[in-house]
Amino acid sequence: MTTSLIDADSLLAFDIGAVTTRAMLFDVVDGRYRFLAAGSSPTTAGAPFGDIGEGIRRALDQLQEVTGRQLVGSNEAVIIPCGHDGSGVDRCVATISVGAPLKVVALGLLEDVSADSAQRLATTTYAQVVDRFSLNDRRKASSRLDSILRLRPNVIIVAGGTEGGASQSVLSQLEAVGLACYLLPDDQRPEVLFAGNHALAKDVETALGGLAHLLVAPNIRPSLEVEQLAPAQGQLAQIYRRVRERQIPGVHELNTWTNENTLPTATAFGRMIRFLSRVYDPAKGVLGIDIGASAATLAASFSGDLTIAVHSDLGLGENIPNILRYCRLEDISRWFTVEVPEGYVRNYLHNKAAHPAMIPATVEDLAIEQGVARQTMQATVKRMAGKFPPKAARSSPVLLPWFEPVVASGSVFSNAPSRGQSLLMLLDGLQPTGISTFVLDQNKLLPALGAASSVNTTLPVQVLESSNFLNLSTVISVTGQAQFGAPALRVKVTYEAGNQSTVNVKYGALEVIPLPAGQSATLHLQPLNRMDVGMGGPGRGGNVRVVGGAFGVVIDARGRPLRLPADPGKRREIIKKWIWTLGG
Repeated sequence: MTTSLIDADSLLAFDIGAVTTRAMLFDVVDGRYRFLAAGSSPTTAGAPFGDIGEGIRRALDQLQEVTGRQLVGSNEAVIIPCGHDGSGVDRCVATISVGAPLKVVALGLLEDVSADSAQRLATTTYAQVVDRFSLNDRRKASSRLDSILRLRPNVIIVAGGTEGGASQSVLSQLEAVGLACYLLPDDQRPEVLFAGNHALAKDVETALGGLAHLLVAPNIRPSLEVEQLAPAQGQLAQIYRRVRERQIPGVHELNTWTNENTLPTATAFGRMIRFLSRVYDPAKGVLGIDIGASAATLAASFSGDLTIAVHSDLGLGENIPNILRYCRLEDISRWFTVEVPEGYVRNYLHNKAAHPAMIPATVEDLAIEQGVARQTMQATVKRMAGKFPPKAARSSPVLLPWFEPVVASGSVFSNAPSRGQSLLMLLDGLQPTGISTFVLDQNKLLPALGAASSVNTTLPVQVLESSNFLNLSTVISVTGQAQFGAPALRVKVTYEAGNQSTVNVKYGALEVIPLPAGQSATLHLQPLNRMDVGMGGPGRGGNVRVVGGAFGVVIDARGRPLRLPADPGKRREIIKKWIWTLGG
């Protein structure tokens, strides 16, 4: 190990969520970066404090108490850099998701081209598109002006004009934007992100003058056939930070500690999913799901090509009743192993919305939250279905592509009564195909590592290799059509010691093949009745080397899409059986 690594910087990472504020300490131990400890506190952005600083200080107090390390000076600021006595830290980063979604107006030339791209860019962060302008909508400039003045958006995203394409049409679209900025008070003027024809950047600056804070990003639609959102996401993250500074007391002080290395939590999460996709199997993508209190984020990356969607209307906090916009109440209750009256479910959803920090107190409460989590995952997958790149390998166009690994983050997974319940929620909600390793971010570190990568590229790599990320299981998902109970898959297991066993799996079953965590084995997969296990098509099998997780190897032959019995009693019994298969 080099001296430069041994003497490397310590790092403090903050995560300011809608419900919880966390402070996480990373440092070098035995020549490698480690996650040392975390302190947490309720987030204090709302009443009675109205300042996230109080929650940050409480989290820091807890972290100092746990580690015995002084991190805060007499001026109540984080000590930066680290002192000779070991106090303080060398670097500080932060992620933030607290606050209402940014209100965005998406402006493009063509409704189904650049305006669509502008809207998709908005959904890569915590935002809500409140209006869209395009040449197709045929609204007069006065109508657009009225809309901006009435809605008071935080951000206007301007797209349109392929490289070397339209120019005057784009500039004419900005007339209402410029006039609205002129009429609005300085502190209510929107941020403007121009991500259109790069040749027009100077003309756009001239048109808006000093009327708005303007950022210019690479063209998100350089041609009719090509959309590239990733280059503009950095500028959108800057805008998010600036808006939060104005909206939420305490964010400005946090930014001074981090030297403006403060990112939207979803952006940092997506950054790590993109990184993982560059080091794992290039034939598959990497999938990340993060269900928080105020949003649900689904990120998929294929060889560094990231697709991310932040669903700011979903989550398990104040947004929890919104799940009923995407499914019926009975779609949630079908996952319950106990009978829960419909009125109780509705009351719980509204109580949770009013008290986002409330934790499940009964078996019924837990069933509701886990049922909502399943439906939230299904809603996010459905909304992203058309956004996966054409190169994504999959068993069927209507099913989820193949991913390796699948990474899950969020309290609903990490705080579940058992890891088996965490895994079953993921299998039921995402309904994967092919062969995937399921990994649990049990300390909710992934966004912090994404933010840390801005200032230290070694730290995330080494922490990812630690035990903080729990390998739940390698899951082999069997897809196809067969009668319930028909032979679906024959698995021959060859263990490291050379001993072998054979497992016959029936269609509709969920099976566990014992394999101690960390130990390797070779599986010979022989699909039956033209089942597909992600090895090249229906009926095609072969050998695959796997590493045991917390549940060894799981064979999910329940079919895709997963269909539950219509009879409530039978349905509850089969779900109980699945839970007990994964350890209860």
